[in-house]
Amino acid sequence: MKDFLETTLGQDNPIRILNDFLKREEHLANSGNTSEYQKMRFVGYILDISFESATVITSDPLKQAVGGIPRGSFLIMAPENFEKLPLHFTLLRVMASAETPLKRDVQQTYFELHKRSMPELDLFTQGELQWGGLETKVLGMFYVDPKNSEKLSFSGDVNNIVSPHRYKVYSPTDEILNLIVNGIVRKEGRFPIGKLRMTECELPFITVPQPKVDVNVSTLDFRGFRTAMFGKTRLGKSNVVKLIAESIIQTTEEDKSVGQLIFDVNGEYANDNPQDGNISIRKKYEDRCRVYALNPREGTPSKILKLNFYDQPDSGLSIIKSLLQRDKKGSDYVDSFANVELLPVQEVAKLPPNEITRPARKILMYWAILKEAGFPVTEEKLKGIFRSKTVHGFNPHYNKELRKAVYEVSSEEDLPDDPKSLGELVSELKKIQEFIQENPNHKTLISKSSGEPVFDPDDKALLKFLNPKSGSGPTKLRSYLDLHSKDASDFVTEILKELDEGKTVILDLGNATDEIRRYFSDMLSREIFHHQEKKFVENRLNQHFVQLYFEEAHNLFPKNDNDFTGIYARFAKEGAKFHIGIVYSTQSPSTINKELLNQTENFFIGHISSQDELNTLSKLQVQFSGLEKDILYTRTPGYMRMLTFSHRFVVPVQARKFE
Repeated sequence: MKDFLETTLGQDNPIRILNDFLKREEHLANSGNTSEYQKMRFVGYILDISFESATVITSDPLKQAVGGIPRGSFLIMAPENFEKLPLHFTLLRVMASAETPLKRDVQQTYFELHKRSMPELDLFTQGELQWGGLETKVLGMFYVDPKNSEKLSFSGDVNNIVSPHRYKVYSPTDEILNLIVNGIVRKEGRFPIGKLRMTECELPFITVPQPKVDVNVSTLDFRGFRTAMFGKTRLGKSNVVKLIAESIIQTTEEDKSVGQLIFDVNGEYANDNPQDGNISIRKKYEDRCRVYALNPREGTPSKILKLNFYDQPDSGLSIIKSLLQRDKKGSDYVDSFANVELLPVQEVAKLPPNEITRPARKILMYWAILKEAGFPVTEEKLKGIFRSKTVHGFNPHYNKELRKAVYEVSSEEDLPDDPKSLGELVSELKKIQEFIQENPNHKTLISKSSGEPVFDPDDKALLKFLNPKSGSGPTKLRSYLDLHSKDASDFVTEILKELDEGKTVILDLGNATDEIRRYFSDMLSREIFHHQEKKFVENRLNQHFVQLYFEEAHNLFPKNDNDFTGIYARFAKEGAKFHIGIVYSTQSPSTINKELLNQTENFFIGHISSQDELNTLSKLQVQFSGLEKDILYTRTPGYMRMLTFSHRFVVPVQARKFE
């Protein structure tokens, strides 16, 4: 056997440790010494086997000698005699206890003993009662790569099974556990994520130490891939996110090949928290991190993050609505204005001439309200957006008869010029609103071509807010001027440049409303996607990646979102092609869009308290099937079930603390 191994295996193949392990087991078994025998890792034989599962027959002394065999732990199954087979072993996971053919006899014996108050057992009875069974799941096989004798391979199936008596089952040593959890992880970009932890219970066996095995991940498994964090709050999801971000910062120190953008909804990545003893990513890697903050905090160097309410009328008005509600500035006409829904300006600009008029006029009214409220603007930028015959620049092109009625003139020559600036637009719209209030049934307010009102309810709500008969109207928005900057879109260019330079950019959105968070997430996600797409088309991607981090992901990737053309759906479907990876966190798998879930490669699962949620997870990723109870019943912070692109099976890990 030794000569065979020497000729079939490369000197550096990791699986050679199995040969040393089996030799040691054979030596201990033949020693004839009880103390030596108790050092063995042998735990039993195979009672029954299939391609998916195996029933192991074992005994109490064997389990105690290896420090116990908990549910979820790994066992290895190897042939008793390899004969002419290359070195290999089958990986098993303990799922439950199993019945043996003698179960009824054993139960009958226990019943009789209990009736007699459990007298002292004779040696023969003890020997009979200590045997039991374990149900295990076949996870796959480790073996020598046939194409490269120095490379370790793993398959999620087995190529053959033989009679049960031909196998022996062992509890792996730390060295073999290291091979199991790290042997198939890509060597490039390796980073320790934590320690292997089989159970939440840490009660030790006095004579047998618990496994001490580092669990490594490869940053290559995260860049360009999708990674999910599921579990209850305060149980370690954010800590793992920090570790992943840190791993990318450290492993790209030289080539700066990955830029990262973290949407920090609680400010924990940008700011230290001495109360919890937490250090921020920004503090630990000041030379690689940049912070943009809505509300800069003392002690945290950051650039001020502003909104440009003109640029995205749809999300801008949604944010204004949330601010008005927060500050309790509502009234009938204010609520009517806030409930208007605008289309994205880029979408409106592309509409055909017969569809653009109404949605474009609404956007002009919204811009006029901002102008009247005193929001600074670069007019030349807005003026070039609408180039239709019906809406051009700042001219809404209302028909001449309506304008003559509004301005109380009889001929077109007496009409003022069409609006060419926002100020002129404000004046005209205020004049129109006064006309509507005084002449609600005037014939010019009905379109001759369609017979429909020229101003629909949303138009009237916008105009009434612009020029209310009573009330302050646009003045209500002036308290939000500090959130606005006409040059706010420039920070997008700056962030894209920093991402291209391999920096980690943190958007501190602490204390922001959900709408403001959504605004920045949408805008920057869209810009990054188009930036990477352009580089792809121009063949400039090379080996540079962008990694995005989203918390409270259910707000961005909602379950019932059927818009597969949206930016987040495109991340799920096309992100890898454009070198965009995402890490998203939320409490429940069922709240996330199925398209994204189906495309997710990496999972970190903490405590989940709902069986329905775990059923969703198991249907989504079959590797979690059978682990539901372990996830339900364990809730130690940082204790995760991990599945990555490199790991072909779930690994229980105690994530180390980011510090």
